[in-house]
Amino acid sequence: MLNLFRRPAHKEITPHALAEMLAAGEAILVDVREADEFASGHVAGALSMPLSRFQASALPAGGKPVILTCAAGRRSAMALDKAAAGRPDIDTHLAGGMGAWRAVGLPVVTGN
Repeated sequence: MLNLFRRPAHKEITPHALAEMLAAGEAILVDVREADEFASGHVAGALSMPLSRFQASALPAGGKPVILTCAAGRRSAMALDKAAAGRPDIDTHLAGGMGAWRAVGLPVVTGN
């Protein structure tokens, strides 16, 4: 039976694909973890927008795709759900979140 109320799955990007996009200046990364998590290690250049205060209207606008991330993918998926109505162009998050980023040995920076 067809479920007409089921939302499509969010798009995901791998850590290496995201790293390439960021290095080329082709994406904006928004980290939705809380401030203490962000300070303990995040992707260089990522913007901090904790899910507890997340507002889709405050996300950057412009020609570059906005990619969301969190610790493992759950909170970024929740943020994508929140963004769906007002910002349908924001539909992608980092597969596995920062855990996956670190697992493949990609660099992180600490502090704010």
